Amino acid sequence: MIQLKRAYDKPSRKDGSRILVERLWPRGVTKEGAALDLWLKDVAPSPALRKWFAHDPDKWERFVERYWKELQGRGEAVALLRGWIRKGPVTFVYAARDEEHNGAVALRAFLEQRKG
Repeated sequence: MIQLKRAYDKPSRKDGSRILVERLWPRGVTKEGAALDLWLKDVAPSPALRKWFAHDPDKWERFVERYWKELQGRGEAVALLRGWIRKGPVTFVYAARDEEHNGAVALRAFLEQRKG
């Protein structure tokens, strides 16, 4: 089970393992406040893709396609993430304001569609 939660929302015991799936640390969030088990930068969208997307919902479908191509080339990081998921509930922690169009949403969809 993969849950999603903004880095600015209060951690909960129901979160299971909390994994930050951002390349950059969320502004204004302390390490203690984030309560992370893992920060996995290597599964986040590349800086170039993130800049191109700029959280523009009109670019969402193209962003997902490009991001999934990036993820296909990051087998080691994806395998590590799958290992955490197999252990129990996981919450992907992200910083974006848009809760429907962000890297964590696309990452969860990628993992759910490509089970393995």
